[in-house]
Amino acid sequence: MLEKLLPFEIDSTAFIISSLLVVAVITVLLYLILFYVLRSIFRNFEDDIALVTLNVSNYPALIIFVLIALKITFSQLGAIEIVQRLENLLTAGLIVVLSYLLIKLINKVVIYYLKEYTQQTEVMWDDVLLPIIEAVAPVIIITIATGLVLKSFGVDLTGIWVTLGGASFIIGFAVKDILANFFSGIVLLIDTPFQFGDVLRLEDGSLGMLKKIGVRVTQLYMFNIHCDVYVPNSTLQVQNITNLSRPTSYYYCSTSIEIPIEWDMDRAKQIMEEIVLAHPDTLGDIDRKLEFIEIFYSDSKEQQTIGKTRLIAEQEVNFKLEEVSAFLESLVLTIQFAEKGGLTLEEISNIQQEYQEVLELIGLEVIVQKEEILAKANLKETKAAENLFELVRDWYRACLKDPNLLEDDQLIISEEWERKINLLTKRVQKLWQTISNPQREETRLDDYILELITWLKERFKQPRSQWQEPEIRMIGLNHDEGYIYVEFELNFYVDDIKLEDGKRGRRLSSQIYQETIGHFRKTYLDSNHNEESKYREPTIDKANTTSEPQNSLHQSLKKSERTN
Repeated sequence: MLEKLLPFEIDSTAFIISSLLVVAVITVLLYLILFYVLRSIFRNFEDDIALVTLNVSNYPALIIFVLIALKITFSQLGAIEIVQRLENLLTAGLIVVLSYLLIKLINKVVIYYLKEYTQQTEVMWDDVLLPIIEAVAPVIIITIATGLVLKSFGVDLTGIWVTLGGASFIIGFAVKDILANFFSGIVLLIDTPFQFGDVLRLEDGSLGMLKKIGVRVTQLYMFNIHCDVYVPNSTLQVQNITNLSRPTSYYYCSTSIEIPIEWDMDRAKQIMEEIVLAHPDTLGDIDRKLEFIEIFYSDSKEQQTIGKTRLIAEQEVNFKLEEVSAFLESLVLTIQFAEKGGLTLEEISNIQQEYQEVLELIGLEVIVQKEEILAKANLKETKAAENLFELVRDWYRACLKDPNLLEDDQLIISEEWERKINLLTKRVQKLWQTISNPQREETRLDDYILELITWLKERFKQPRSQWQEPEIRMIGLNHDEGYIYVEFELNFYVDDIKLEDGKRGRRLSSQIYQETIGHFRKTYLDSNHNEESKYREPTIDKANTTSEPQNSLHQSLKKSERTN
């Protein structure tokens, strides 16, 4: 009687019951492992990626196991119509659960930790590509899953795919400009000549700071109109753009001044060079700057005092960077000597000890909980004074006291240097792990250390060089109402183009020009009463009053400013 009611034999029923019992037991065990055993283990990990992944995938993993077990069980019953329908349902359910799990893993794990990773690196594509992936990936997964579910029920998808292809062509043609901007933005992010915060000069000569490269447009803050401008990516890509922040954030200014030909040209040139050097915001040899900083700009005592403190702090940073580089170069020689024939455990230990001295100079120490996992040890900042990190913080905090800075500048400076400190920590951490467990990279350790030295000089803090020294050049002669004037060009570098809303160079040029005029005027007027003055008076009509030479001097000291 039972055989007539059911489309399969009693033996098959017993097989299904026993299989379901086995599946139930394994499911309970899997539940205990996922929700108790693994959870307790993963909670002890310092990084929570394993625990988050477990929380996202525990229920889907159980359901997937049950569906696969049921599908295998029913597949043993043969080609019975009701069984085939059950198998189709199980297949569809398996596709749905897998799609759900994949979407959750992408959004909750992959995207989250990619964002966290990119915040600690120098890449700039995360602000655009990651949101795109987060938005597009679920749509693609759901579309593919829907097609697979329909196919599992025997639906012919050929017509649907052809229709979708035609619709895609029509939609693509309609939104070709949007797609052009989109792909231009992707190109700008992947093969980018920019970084966020760089100051760019566009083809029309306007200056703007790059704030964001979006899916369709790039956001620039324009200094001349004090507002954000959104430029289509395709338009930006075809422009000839000058990046004033590369390869350095320093930028070049020129100011011209004319003085009477009767003056002592060599002495005037020397005075102008000293005035430029004395300004705390121009570049130049720090020892020479400290020598002249208290001689000039007596009307700006606060700026003078803060500038001196800042220069001394920067000098300490430079000295410490030189010391770190010297230790790293010594370590390179040690590795190059030891790597011949392969590194022994004793040689690796010696390299570790020497590298730990470098870490102490930087301001880091190795935290080891177990000796056998030394390669996975973490680095922690020390509280010892006079290390690189503390000196850098002392320096940029001194910079924050500059009375000329804007509120936004405070955030720019602190964020930039804390980001660089974090990047350096990541780099030396990775190098420590490689040194502790070189494996097949033992012949490349010296190359990695040389890369770190280069990064310190080019990306962490560039040393002051001779080409950054102020340059005073005589560029021509001019005539005006019977007087002959020599035109000098004052060329100098400003320390950071981004500060003061992009107007830092203009302020420096104005202050340098004002100080030069004030100093020359005082010297010239003193020469009327002191024949031993180092400047000679210009030829003046004796009928003129004393105010006339002042007016003549004022006319002679003219300026034309330009920023390159």
